[in-house]
This record gives sequence, C-alpha cells and structure tokens, in this order.
Amino acid sequence: MSPLHTRVRFIMVSPTHPGNVGSAARAIKNMGFGDLVLVNPKDSGILAHEEALALASGAADILETAQIAPDLDTALTGITLAFALTARTRDMGPPSLDIRQTAQLSRTHLNNHTDTRIAIVLGTERTGLDNDDISRCHRICHIPANPSYSSLNVSQALLLAAWELNYAMQAPPTARHISTTAPAAASQSLSTVTQELTDRPDRLLSTPAQGYTDIADRDYAPAEKVEAFINHWESALIGIDFLNPNHPKKLMPRMRYMFTRIHMTQEEVDMMRGVCTNILKTVYRP
Repeated sequence: MSPLHTRVRFIMVSPTHPGNVGSAARAIKNMGFGDLVLVNPKDSGILAHEEALALASGAADILETAQIAPDLDTALTGITLAFALTARTRDMGPPSLDIRQTAQLSRTHLNNHTDTRIAIVLGTERTGLDNDDISRCHRICHIPANPSYSSLNVSQALLLAAWELNYAMQAPPTARHISTTAPAAASQSLSTVTQELTDRPDRLLSTPAQGYTDIADRDYAPAEKVEAFINHWESALIGIDFLNPNHPKKLMPRMRYMFTRIHMTQEEVDMMRGVCTNILKTVYRP
C-alpha cells in the first residue's frame, strides 16, 4: 500500500446486504486500499455477519478495521475531496466526472497536498445516493456503462472505482506506454490502433476534469469545517430574514451545491464564518 492509498476512504451509505459489504472489503484490499466506513447500516452487526466474512475471502482485516458512522457528515470527517458515485443524472448538483477523470483528479489532489484525503461515496443497494448525500460531495462521478442498463451492483461499482484509483496512483508522472507486440494473427486495425496509442499515450487517459483545477498551494478545508460553515451561514440567512426556516424551498441545497462546487479553502471558510458572526451580532445586537 503506497502513501497515497492510505489517504483514500470508501464510504457505503446505508448498506443492507452483508454480502455486498464483504465483497466491497475484498475489492478494497485487492486494490491496495484499507479504509472502509459504513454509514448507518441496516444491521449494526453487518461487519461480523457470516456472509460478509465469507465474501470478504481473505479481507477480514478490512472488515475488522472498518468504521460505522451515524451519518455521512461524520464519515466525511477529514476528507478534503469527496466524490458521489452514482449512475443517475441530476438536475441540480455538483459537476460530474467519469471515474477515470475522478481517479486522475484524486491523484493530483493527493500529490499536491500532503494533508489531504479523498473519499468515494456509494449509496444503498436499492436506491443509491439521495440528493442530500450528494450535496455533501464536491463532485459526482459515474462509470460509463450501457445507457439502457447502467445500474451496477454496489460492490462491483466500488471495485471498478478502486481499480481506476489504484491504476492512477501507480502510474508514473507521464502517461503509460503500452506494448506494440501483438500476435501475428492480429488484425491490421488492431495493430494500427495499438501503434496510435503508443505514439500518443495520452489517449489512454480520459479527458481532464472540466471546470476544476487542483492548485498545489491551496489549503483545502476538510468536510467537517465546510459543513460547520454552511450551518453557520444558514443561521445568518435566517437572522436577516433571507431564509424562512418554515418554507426553505431549495435555497439551502442550492447554497450547499455552490459552496461545495468551488471547493473552499480553510482561509475562505474562516473568512465566511467571520461574515456570519458579524451578521448575527448585528441582527441580535441589544
């Protein structure tokens, strides 16, 4: 396990099937990772369930060290870049990346900042992630699949995500070359494609994430600091009568998406909390 691998967390929200948890643990260990967190599982003893242990098949240590969190906010503690893995498109939410872009961005983020951690967040087996879960993530990521049947089993989706992350983190600074050696019976078209990829190894990589650049000298705020600010911001909006808590409509979800999309630094969080504090002092001044 490389130093980068130790800073990756896989979060399963409200898992119901022990077998999927066991299979997820196996996938995590297969790809060199070790951090698994379950959010409010249906069965509090799911990590020790017979089926989970059977399907973990040699990865019981991942189950033994896995954590159970009461909510997603707790599971995201210490995370500076969170990805919501979902197959569904959303009318409102963070920008969307494919899983290969996600892996590349994760590698860049972890390499640029030694004190950062990333998380892949997966939803429940039946319904996936809800909008509230997604609003707590910086980006949506998806696995390109058959458009008419794109829903993957949660442990399969986790395995594919873990593979992409592992591959990206093992890659050298420049894109990998692939061998041009092909069986004699290989078709000319395959040989041509192989040669093109060798000449242009960047084609092996997905298009870089659009609209996002990880900046090396930015001190990105961890999830719990951003969440504390958003709660403070909500109180300030209520204080100036901009937000009616009895009829909030979609104001706070839209605000949350805005703040997670810009990926706030700790300095920005501190600045905005100062604004909130002064708003509330002014509103409630005797």
